Amino acid sequence: MLDDLLERLLSEDGDPAVRHVGLGMLLASAHNRSRASMNGELGRLGIDVREFSMLLALEMYGPSSQRRLIDLTGIDKSTMVRIVDELEDGGLVRRERAPQDRRAHSISLTPDGTRTLESARRAGADVGERLFGHLDGDDRDRLVDLLRRIAEHADEG
Repeated sequence: MLDDLLERLLSEDGDPAVRHVGLGMLLASAHNRSRASMNGELGRLGIDVREFSMLLALEMYGPSSQRRLIDLTGIDKSTMVRIVDELEDGGLVRRERAPQDRRAHSISLTPDGTRTLESARRAGADVGERLFGHLDGDDRDRLVDLLRRIAEHADEG
């Protein structure tokens, strides 16, 4: 049914608002389907997309406070606490008092977290190939550019 509705909305020539709703729904559908595919693969490792992004951020930026991870990922505070708790319970990250501020915690990868991250990278590459492999390099670059432009203008208003 959604596909039928999307096709009808996207083919609407007379009402730009209807077409814009269709474009938004198409973007959301692509996001939801790709996220479900990625979560399906990552679930075998005991993590999901958000936890994968957290492990990536810790690898890229090193040990970080929860506040910094919130700023880096855009995840809200309560969700961040839950994600860090789940990663810590799984033995993938370690939460320690930050030496420069005893009220804050520093989150860092554990050896198991590093191993899981490497497996998650392979899973991500496989899913990415299924999702984007049919696009050539120029198409992928164009898609990135278009999505960045949409994201930049979404905050205007």
